[in-house]
Amino acid sequence: MKKKIIFTVTNDLSYDQRMQRICTSLAKKGHDVVLLGRQLTDSRPLEERNFQQLRLRLHFTKGKLFYLEYNLRLLWFLFTSKWDAVCGVDLDTIAPCFLSSTIKGKPCVYDAHEYFTEVPEVQGRPVTRFIWEMLARVVIPRIKYAYTVGPVLAKVLSSRYKTSFAVIRNVPFCAHAPNAQPPGPEEPFVLIYQGVLNCGRGLDVAIRTVAGLGGVQLWIFGEGDLSDELRALAASLKVGDKVVFHGKVLPDDLRRETPKAHVGLNLLENKGLNYYYSLANKAFDYIQAGVPAICMDFPEYRELNQRYAVFHLLEDLTVERLTEAVLKLKENRKYLEELKTNCREAAKELCWEQEEEKLYRFWDSVLQ
Repeated sequence: MKKKIIFTVTNDLSYDQRMQRICTSLAKKGHDVVLLGRQLTDSRPLEERNFQQLRLRLHFTKGKLFYLEYNLRLLWFLFTSKWDAVCGVDLDTIAPCFLSSTIKGKPCVYDAHEYFTEVPEVQGRPVTRFIWEMLARVVIPRIKYAYTVGPVLAKVLSSRYKTSFAVIRNVPFCAHAPNAQPPGPEEPFVLIYQGVLNCGRGLDVAIRTVAGLGGVQLWIFGEGDLSDELRALAASLKVGDKVVFHGKVLPDDLRRETPKAHVGLNLLENKGLNYYYSLANKAFDYIQAGVPAICMDFPEYRELNQRYAVFHLLEDLTVERLTEAVLKLKENRKYLEELKTNCREAAKELCWEQEEEKLYRFWDSVLQ
C-alpha cells in the first residue's frame, strides 16, 4: 500500500548521496516520499528525481538561532502536512518529528547517521553537549524504530539509549560503468579525499605529508569550515602544484573522478566517540571505485578489513605514519594491486542493490 513518508535533514539536498539513495529506493517501491532540507545561498538547482524535494529558506544559517528556526519551521510543516510516517535524520531534526508523530499518532523513525552527541563540533562545549544529550535521552528511548550506518555503532547506540538500532549501511550503487584508469607509473601517485573539510578529518596531516613526498599529488573534493585554512596551509608550504582543491562536485561527477586516483584517504582523528565508531560513506565509495584506502584502525574499518582486506589501516595519525603508508602503497605495487583486486570483489557485496533489501524490510515493519 502506498504511504507518504517525510525525511528531514538540515543540509543542502544536492550533495546528500545517502538520502538520495534511501528516498529513491522507497519511491521505487511505490511510496510517496518527501525529502526536506534547507536552501543555502550557493545551493544548486535540484535535479529531478522520483521523489519530492523541498528546501526551507531560513534567516539564520548557523548556531543556536539556526537550529531554533529550523526546528520551529519543521514543526509547523509537519503539523500542517499529511503523512503516514516521518524520519528524523540525526538528532538535530528529531524533536519536531517525535512531537508531531506523538500528536498525530503516526510512526516516527530515527536515522542516526552519526553519534551526534560525540561529534567534534560539540567537544569542549559542555553546555551544548549537555543539551543534545538530554534531548537524546528523552526522545530516543521512546522511539520504536531506529537504524544507523554500522554494526558496531548500532550496538553502542542500542546500549546507551535502550532502544534497538537496525543497520542499513551507507553504501553506493554498484559501479556498472568500467572504472577509469588511474595515472600511469610516470605520472604522479594520486591520493584523493572526498567529503566535507571540517575539523578532525586529518586533512592538515595529509597536506603536510604530501609536501614532503616527491611524485605524489593530493586531490581534495569538497568544502567546509576549514576550506580557507587548508588552502592557506597549502600556500604556506608552497604545494600549490601538489595539492589540488576541486571544491564541491556533484555526486555523479565525483564517481567519475574517484577511479582516476591510486589511493583514497579516510583519516579521522580520534576526537570523540563519533569518529571512533564512524563508518564513513567515502570508505564504500572508494571500494566501489576500485580504489584502496588508507583508513584509521577504528572498530568499523577494522571489522570490514578483516573480511575484505581493502584498507591499509593506520594506528596513529601523524605525518610520519601517513608517509610510511603512502610510500608502502606507492613503492609496493604488488601490495597495491592486491588491495585493488579485493576492492573489486568486495564491491559486488558492498553496494546499494544489496543493502536496499534491508531498507525495504525495515520500512515494511514501520508501515505495516
